[in-house]
Amino acid sequence: MLNHLFHSQLTLGIAECVVAALLALAVMLLARKRAPGILKELPVAEIRGVVQIVAVGAILALMLRGPQWTSLLVLAVMMLAAASIVRKRAKRIPRAFLLALTSICAGTGVVLAIMIVFGVIPLKITMLVPVGSMVIANTMNTQSLFLDRLRGEVTSHVGEIESALALGASADAAVLPYLNAAFRACLIPSVDNIRSLGIVWIPGIMAGMVLSGASPMFAALYQFVVLTTIFSASALACFVSSHLVTGRIFTLHEQLMLR
Repeated sequence: MLNHLFHSQLTLGIAECVVAALLALAVMLLARKRAPGILKELPVAEIRGVVQIVAVGAILALMLRGPQWTSLLVLAVMMLAAASIVRKRAKRIPRAFLLALTSICAGTGVVLAIMIVFGVIPLKITMLVPVGSMVIANTMNTQSLFLDRLRGEVTSHVGEIESALALGASADAAVLPYLNAAFRACLIPSVDNIRSLGIVWIPGIMAGMVLSGASPMFAALYQFVVLTTIFSASALACFVSSHLVTGRIFTLHEQLMLR
């Protein structure tokens, strides 16, 4: 219906964005009693998201005419932004920004570097930035889930943790069951994405490659590569975070600070 009302791609795209944003607001309005905070956050998140993605589109258009190293600069900025977003979800964890930035840089940096060295991800702006951004974004989401779940686990089991400390357990040992629970929970979406690939959903990158003329078989295999790369980066980032976070929620004398 919108194609009959809007004849240029730009106006049609804007109209489609408005419909999608209003639909999301309508759904959250329906479910407002379940999560009133999300309803308040959603309009700002939608406006921010559309402005950011349009800005990235404009930057990519400029970058295509520039040197290849600028793609690394863009990925570095994305990692900083991702760490800043994770920090907002982990406000009660001291120095959460530095923790998230270290973990995201370690996870995505190491995994992307290995894939580039093997030539799996070409060092081209048109490939590195879109694929790298997907890896960083998913790693960011996994980090937020991990830290949020860990906070919930720890604050729900303060008595058990302090009892373990009183009996002589180290801080690492006292919090280990809750770290493991948070680690497993945050990776469930990534594992399910790989498990349901091709059955429940056909990701956008595969559809885009097929539409641009690539072999459907190659596009399918490359989509698997992207999803497993995302999983590797997310798992590595959470692994690093799980080793660093204990020092932030306990004092030097192994007293629990997170409550």
